[in-house]
Amino acid sequence: MHPNIHIPDAFIEQIRQIMPEHLSMDEFIAICKTPLRRSIRVNTLKISVESFLERAADKGWTLTPVPWCDTGFWIEREDEESVSLGNTAEHMAGLFYIQEASSMMPVVALLKDNDKLDCVLDMASAPGSKTTQIACAMNNHGALVANELAASRIKVLHSNLQRCGVFNAALTHFDGCVFGSWAPESFDSILLDAPCSGEGAIRKDDDAMANWSLQSVEDIAAVQRNLIISGFQALKPGGVMVYSTCTLNLSENQQVCNHLKETFGDAVEFEPLADLFDGAEKALTEEGFLHVYPQIFDSEGFFVARIRKLTAVESPEVKKRKGKFPFSPASSKDTQAITQAFKQDLDLSIPAGGEIWLRDKEVWLFPSQLRDLLSEIRFQRIGIKLAEQHKKGYRWQHEAIMTIATGQEKTAVALNAAQAKEWFMGRDIRPDNLSGKGEIIVTYRDYPIGIGKWVSNRIKNGLPRELVRDTNLFDI
Repeated sequence: MHPNIHIPDAFIEQIRQIMPEHLSMDEFIAICKTPLRRSIRVNTLKISVESFLERAADKGWTLTPVPWCDTGFWIEREDEESVSLGNTAEHMAGLFYIQEASSMMPVVALLKDNDKLDCVLDMASAPGSKTTQIACAMNNHGALVANELAASRIKVLHSNLQRCGVFNAALTHFDGCVFGSWAPESFDSILLDAPCSGEGAIRKDDDAMANWSLQSVEDIAAVQRNLIISGFQALKPGGVMVYSTCTLNLSENQQVCNHLKETFGDAVEFEPLADLFDGAEKALTEEGFLHVYPQIFDSEGFFVARIRKLTAVESPEVKKRKGKFPFSPASSKDTQAITQAFKQDLDLSIPAGGEIWLRDKEVWLFPSQLRDLLSEIRFQRIGIKLAEQHKKGYRWQHEAIMTIATGQEKTAVALNAAQAKEWFMGRDIRPDNLSGKGEIIVTYRDYPIGIGKWVSNRIKNGLPRELVRDTNLFDI
């Protein structure tokens, strides 16, 4: 229980006025004081749901399916006290993402009957739960632009994309309001999971309501109105955009969507979400939006709207000052040399839909679908760094292994649990009766966990410093 949680009276009054009659106010207040069930989403870029379920059963984890997401599960573990979920080997190998169940809903709404995924924008993406969920559907094809305004959150977003094996993403660091004018009608599909007052997160965060006020709600709604206009302008005609928040008031939800409709009229169509999943009608509004009060599905509070752009709309003209792009596409000769070395050194291939670009001695893999936007937008980071060139060849990077390797390569060396623990703590490994030469893919229980290098009978640890863990690691 969260007995000390503070729920402002003005918030209770607001909910009392807007909550549908068939829902109980007492139940609402009671559930706000009850902790959330833990939930995870299987990362199908790395493992099938079926294989993950076998692995979870092997560990004694109890998984209950989330009704609206076929890769989402509520999780119960007996080892919760001894090992945090984020420090399990499965999490560090990127096999799953810790994600609140109702936060899976917006992406499910975006993807339903939608194969327009060549170029997708996630307008407010950190820490990356919904971005990685979209990436699973794209299966590393096309290009996924992940934008984040807060500089401090870009690093964790990049780290999560890397851990989950996403190589077709490009990160931008802007106020989302720039997309409508900088990249008008450029994206097939857009998710705007808008920054909000966080009323739905009260079960997850004791301080969710610490700074809440009716005035702050109105201030945030003004930001959201600008963001939804910009997103709609950046969407291709015929495309789909999902607007979502983890808050409950009308100002940040229905009224933001209505503002879009008032601005662009018949170009805007709200597509009803009644059949998104069995039971969706319990949270349906007149307009066809999902307004999820926490007691309906025992989840966070959430709001989801699916919007279709029927015709082109005007976007403001802007003058851009972008600066010189420091990368250049690799020549066919360089591409061939890098591809051959990658295969020879690590038994890995350059994925389809990826292009090799160079900057000084660095070798990068960019999503080819992004080419048209490279001249329009300044990117913080694109794709993944494959290698650094040096006199004797290439120094392959940890992120190249985590995004491209499967663990089935000839160069893969399997560690046991004790060795894997040592590995994650940044230490070198001395396997019994085994030695070799060159770089290798290090695996644990069939999945890649990094890149190592033989130094006689020792495997030199190539884990980046920021990924080294020293406490509370998984049980052997």
